[in-house]
Amino acid sequence: MAPESSPAPTAPSLTERAYEQLKSRIMDLELPPGHRITERDAAAELGVSRVPLREALRLLEAEGLIVLVPRQGAMVASWSREDVVRLFEVREELETLAARLAATRRTDADLRLMRELLDDAARALAAGDDSATAAANAGFHRAVLAACGNPLLQQMMAPLNSRVQWLFHLTKHRDTREQREEHVRLYELLQVRNSEGAAELYRAHIAAGLEPTLAIAEAWECFDPVDVTRTRSRTRK
Repeated sequence: MAPESSPAPTAPSLTERAYEQLKSRIMDLELPPGHRITERDAAAELGVSRVPLREALRLLEAEGLIVLVPRQGAMVASWSREDVVRLFEVREELETLAARLAATRRTDADLRLMRELLDDAARALAAGDDSATAAANAGFHRAVLAACGNPLLQQMMAPLNSRVQWLFHLTKHRDTREQREEHVRLYELLQVRNSEGAAELYRAHIAAGLEPTLAIAEAWECFDPVDVTRTRSRTRK
């Protein structure tokens, strides 16, 4: 009797495709904070109808990447100083816990993934590719969370992961080499299952990033999405 073949991978839905493409453009800063997203133009660019596009926009809103304004449309979210501080406060507690748990629960597969991401960051640094370095560094943080072995903690962090990744890209010129070196030290602590050392280093690693991030954030313009969408709607008339 012939062995059963593996089921073919399911093609992404139109909603998933629109979501991934828009998210990628936001992460790459092709769509910067404050950018207006019109349904008609976005649907045409992505090759989808407005129904899957609207579902994709709702998913992005749930992750804090866009703001939907009733009867006005959507815009890429902006960051205030308070937004940055609040995110770091939560990260410092939850990601530190993830590092502590990962030290005792990580698998060899988890370590291999982290090593690959460290190597990706090293290659990107050598090539002077800040975007690729930021992506690899953000990926390392996600890998630590994935290794913690606590689904509840992962669920709590899930709504924040996209904003953390986005912040890495928005601050991609900030000490990327130093970030990678600290990730190497954390990797070494996880290797030897030093939970307290990993937690202490990770907390310090996150806390040290706050002030440099706030310094960069001073140049960001904050937007009132209602005012922006209304103003731009009037301008088109």
